[in-house]
Amino acid sequence: MAASDSPAVAPVAPPAAAAVFGDRLPLAEQFAAILADTGVSHGLIGPREVPILWDRHILNCAVAHAAFPEGVAVVDVGSGAGLPGLALAIVRPDLHLHLVEPMLRRTTWLSTTIEQLGLDNGTVHRGRAEEFAGVLSAPFATARAVARIDKLARWTFPLLQDGGTLVALKGGSAAEELDAEQKTLRKLGMTSARIETYGADLLSVPTTTLQVTLGSRPTPKGRSKGAARRAAKGKGTARPTP
Repeated sequence: MAASDSPAVAPVAPPAAAAVFGDRLPLAEQFAAILADTGVSHGLIGPREVPILWDRHILNCAVAHAAFPEGVAVVDVGSGAGLPGLALAIVRPDLHLHLVEPMLRRTTWLSTTIEQLGLDNGTVHRGRAEEFAGVLSAPFATARAVARIDKLARWTFPLLQDGGTLVALKGGSAAEELDAEQKTLRKLGMTSARIETYGADLLSVPTTTLQVTLGSRPTPKGRSKGAARRAAKGKGTARPTP
């Protein structure tokens, strides 16, 4: 193999990684190594991203775990290289991540990576988010670098339970997008939205999220609220499939 064909080596984990991942740091380091190797060769990240894997990608995603309560299911739409989904699954083994991704090449990589990491709290679903309306139902959804907030809301709101929240990793565009799309978001069912920042004490550029909460959907005519609740329970809360 020529030197130029050799897999890239992941950078050494910075001190912030130990603070974020704790005793899960070895798993995070293994994930970084996989991203630097097959993540690049499969086209999930560019080779120029390898030197900044930790700060720009892994830690940027992992610190957002503080947005999620203990033990909830989270749907990651457009999971791609497992960012933020796999980073969250590593740092928070109590969460269950549903990784939704339409491209076969990427879903194969995600499934292989979950197996290599030995994670039991990640499930891969191949398809577009719209195809999982009525199939996945979770209290939280997330996405990073996928689309503007209005499009994300259209794709993720059907996957959320009543009162569920979309946690979109948005960076510097969060305030502008919320201001521009507020009217559309309310038409789609948003009841509240806020901008939350994580990792300010650890990262040179903290992670900014736009968190949009969905209201209760109207009960269909001729159907009691109790029946609607029982139907929702029957759908489950996006837990692992056997």
